Amino acid sequence: EMGDRASRRGAVDLGLPLMLVAFIAIGGFLYWLNMQAQAELAAKAAIAEEIAAEEAELAAMGDFISGETLQRDPSPFTGRVIAVEGLSIASLVGSQGFWLELPNNNPFLISLTEAVKAEGHTFSPGMTLTVSGTVYAMGDSVLDAWSAAGSVGEGDRLAAEFATHFLEAARVKFDTEPGMDGGN
Repeated sequence: EMGDRASRRGAVDLGLPLMLVAFIAIGGFLYWLNMQAQAELAAKAAIAEEIAAEEAELAAMGDFISGETLQRDPSPFTGRVIAVEGLSIASLVGSQGFWLELPNNNPFLISLTEAVKAEGHTFSPGMTLTVSGTVYAMGDSVLDAWSAAGSVGEGDRLAAEFATHFLEAARVKFDTEPGMDGGN
């Protein structure tokens, strides 16, 4: 009878360390699960932040207007921030900007803000891009300012006089990378 008790006492003595090992293992597993969940939350937050930044960028670009709408009549958009995408550069207007080719092959004048000029892009005919900015009515005071700044030569100024409106580009995004063939 004494032998029975002794063997059971040994089992009890082993039970405590095993129980502690089990608790530590469970604790470690729960800690690991918690770390995994936090990493996943951080990844989801980063993705959400990226999406929010893209949405803010799109909102800043204003209303996307089709080339067809713009060629019909730009006057309703005067003073509004709009964006046109997928149109290509017909020709440059001094260092002031360029003519964007509308779907009906008519040119639409794009003037670059100082901020866009400072970005140092190289623009060349045939490049396809998305342009966003404010539409303004063309006037002599605008042309005089461009002439005074030396950003348009006499020939470009004469051509620009035919524009009733122009878009002052605050953002430019290339659809075809500079240097690539613009003829899709």
